[in-house]
Amino acid sequence: MRLPENFVDYQNSRLHYTKAGTGPSSLLLFHGFGQSHVAFERWINNLETDYTLFSFDLYFHGQSTWPSRQPLEKSDWQIILSKFLEQEKIGDFDVAGFSLGGKFALTTSESFPEKVKRVILLAPDGIRTNIWYSLATYPIAIRYFFKSMILKPGRLHAIIKTMRTFGIVDKGLLRFAESQMDTEEKRRRVYCSWVYFRHLKFDLKELAILLNQNQIPLLMLVGKYDKVIPVKNMNRLLRLLEQAHLEIIDAGHNDLIQNTVKFILNIWQFRIKI
Repeated sequence: MRLPENFVDYQNSRLHYTKAGTGPSSLLLFHGFGQSHVAFERWINNLETDYTLFSFDLYFHGQSTWPSRQPLEKSDWQIILSKFLEQEKIGDFDVAGFSLGGKFALTTSESFPEKVKRVILLAPDGIRTNIWYSLATYPIAIRYFFKSMILKPGRLHAIIKTMRTFGIVDKGLLRFAESQMDTEEKRRRVYCSWVYFRHLKFDLKELAILLNQNQIPLLMLVGKYDKVIPVKNMNRLLRLLEQAHLEIIDAGHNDLIQNTVKFILNIWQFRIKI
């Protein structure tokens, strides 16, 4: 069933989302890189009587656009989400994010701690920044080099070949990288997501204090075979939280959303303090 199209306009940007379900609680859903709002379709089908679900297209994905040459700031996101909450007349809500969407779920929690009831993270980006992300987004000379790979993929292939030859990076992770950059459109999306979302980063100690002070429980779902965002990376945040629960799912990175249905069906049990 095709869901109604909804937008939040801010300056020259548009944030697209769909609304589904008839439940009394609201759940905001943020997908991963290369996906769109339909990534959570199975969640929506199983939770539509418990929740009213809002599934977003991240910028540079689906129908959402961010035309500005400036990076997305946390202050921008707070204004955008405030407009959305007012538009949908939402008081409090739960928030969930997968991979890249984890950054948006955490930024939302940081911006509206008084409104967030629960946080659900699926192999979230933003807990630990790897060296390649830092190189691609901060030193401006290297950033230009990464941008050049959009039109000159031979440079990217040479780097991946070198990494594979010397075993610098796990082979499974390299295959994932190749699959996400095998067209010009995908490479452009990778670059834009790296560069324009680079200010969505967190001081984990301050974030944990905020979640603890507001008694916000956090459910972490990670894949046992995930090479992109492994389980060990999550401990940097989990060990700081008073109400946190970790579930290791029999899945890899790409199929994590689809393999969490049996956990989200029992999501109401998460009302209990952990």
